[in-house]
Amino acid sequence: MNLDQIRQDTKGLSDNKIFLNNAGSSLMPKVVVESMVDYFHQEEQFGGYEIANRNATLLEEFYEETAKLINCKSSNIAFATSATDAYAKALASIIFKEGDVIITTVDDYISNQIVFISLQKKLNIKVIRTKNLSDNELDLEDLENLIKQHNPKLIAVTHIPTNSGLIQNVEGVGKICRQYDILYLVDACQSVGQMVVDVKKIDCDFLTVTGRKFMRGPRGTGFLYVSDRVLEQNYTPLLLDMRGANWTEYDDYELFKTAKRFEHWEVSYGSLLGFMEAVKYANNIGLDNIENYNKNLSGKLRENLKNSGFKVWDWGNKLSSIITFSEPNGDLENIQKVLKENNIFFSVTYKNSALIDFTNKNVNGIVRLSPHYFNTIEEIETVSEILKNSF
Repeated sequence: MNLDQIRQDTKGLSDNKIFLNNAGSSLMPKVVVESMVDYFHQEEQFGGYEIANRNATLLEEFYEETAKLINCKSSNIAFATSATDAYAKALASIIFKEGDVIITTVDDYISNQIVFISLQKKLNIKVIRTKNLSDNELDLEDLENLIKQHNPKLIAVTHIPTNSGLIQNVEGVGKICRQYDILYLVDACQSVGQMVVDVKKIDCDFLTVTGRKFMRGPRGTGFLYVSDRVLEQNYTPLLLDMRGANWTEYDDYELFKTAKRFEHWEVSYGSLLGFMEAVKYANNIGLDNIENYNKNLSGKLRENLKNSGFKVWDWGNKLSSIITFSEPNGDLENIQKVLKENNIFFSVTYKNSALIDFTNKNVNGIVRLSPHYFNTIEEIETVSEILKNSF
């Protein structure tokens, strides 16, 4: 990894800022922005249809690069406008009936929990959450018992919750889902881009990703992975358009074979191209290199905060590049003030975004720092020292 080149490629690192909010929305490499600006200038001159046709081969590279990123085929990839868009399309392809069961975890993302509750209210399905072990890892024995008891329609797990550095055991869940032939949906919007994610090892049916976080792509982008077994069973989103099927009879259509059936025909191709460049940028560095580097950064920051007396709220055996903390009394105000005064970029999460987790931890909110591979160990030490001296 050429850190000097990476930092040169990241114009947002100027102005003496230390950027540690990659779990919110990261800084794009300049090639991402330049590709989008160039594409929109072409649209300005010749119109969207003409430029999409001229760049058809280049735009198709998005599917190849993204497939390389998560170890699948290009036919398994659908572009999405966000991880939420991808998640909704995956859910909308499943025909839920009254009494059906979704099993999820206590650490699932707020928007996912809300959509499950919405389905529960509208369709009278049941939402059941599996237990955690004492070390905060998923209790896979409990999950298997719940499967035997409830025969769920879907199991849904967030790989890395937005509210802590926990990495959940999605591979272990995948093995159980395959054993019992249950649909499996993984929210990977905080993991893809900061670590190696291999859908063949996870063995999921759907996996959703956003562009704006650790992938360093533009807002309004994301993707959905759809497994071969789901495609072969003709799963489609509830509301198809001509991107998903060919109109063959007055009252019938023929589905297209690939995951593109989960897209809508109208796409911002400039945004897609920018996201493709972000994916290519990460692939060129190598996700294994990124993961190893991020482990060092996040491990050092987490250790420094603990040693300085802060309460670190990341519980689990495997932790990610998301560090959540507060003062021992739970106070966040002083931390926020100090970080803002020193031009350090961060985010804050409150209890309503992680209701079960924060209730169990007896905490009302946390400050979240999320370093990435363009950060330096010197920046980590600087932030650690600033916070230590403020405490």
